[in-house]
Amino acid sequence: MSQDLVTYELDGRVALIGLNRPDKRNAINDALALELRHAAERAGEEADAAVLFGHGSNFSAGLDLAEMVSKLEKGFPSEKRLPRHLWHSSFDAIARGKIPFVAALHGATIGGGLELASAAHIRVGDESTLIGLPEGQRGIFVGGGGSVRIQRIIGNATMTDMMLTGRMMEAAEARQIRFLQYLVPRGGALERAREVAAQIVQNTANTNWMIINVLPRINDLSHDDGLFMEYLNSCMQRPPQAIQRLNEFLQKKAAPLKK
Repeated sequence: MSQDLVTYELDGRVALIGLNRPDKRNAINDALALELRHAAERAGEEADAAVLFGHGSNFSAGLDLAEMVSKLEKGFPSEKRLPRHLWHSSFDAIARGKIPFVAALHGATIGGGLELASAAHIRVGDESTLIGLPEGQRGIFVGGGGSVRIQRIIGNATMTDMMLTGRMMEAAEARQIRFLQYLVPRGGALERAREVAAQIVQNTANTNWMIINVLPRINDLSHDDGLFMEYLNSCMQRPPQAIQRLNEFLQKKAAPLKK
């Protein structure tokens, strides 16, 4: 995998994946999206959690508009069966993969960058974080899964407002609408995200997998179907680590939970 557009580092049980087009404000083109998918799949094999961040002054200012214009000028593809959108498969490798992802956000987190951040399971932003969905003002629509993911996080009305008006939200408002789970001082997002990831890897891998794969699917189901899926998962055979941890708690040997 080329290191030009995406960096990859393994820090113990945590993979650090960095968007690396700082001169383009980490704008996402197809090449970067493909490398990102490879990195996410690699992390799923080598790590128990991952941190996603952006090199330079921004997380990601979104879609590479020059590439988008070039595609539009070529016209609509003529294939009878269109291939799956590259961004969808790449971002799903994060959202529905094997391990939890924590996104460390700073600076511009806009458009496609916001869609990418929404694919992570937990989002940490610093005070410089700025979010927005300016697609409506560019004559286009979201294309990186945002219509599914973002409105599930912040709600339909808020996302509709952001897209119709194009208004930007600073970090405090992004925290208020629950897009950010953590808000830290400027420059502290990556460090806090690494701390959160280090805490996550202390769980059993089986539990983490169920949280990131079963829980979102239950959210999409009716009340009765959701309870049934929960029941099915609660009846699954547990790995030996689960019994060990339950016994440690009963014997008062378990480590105290962190705030």
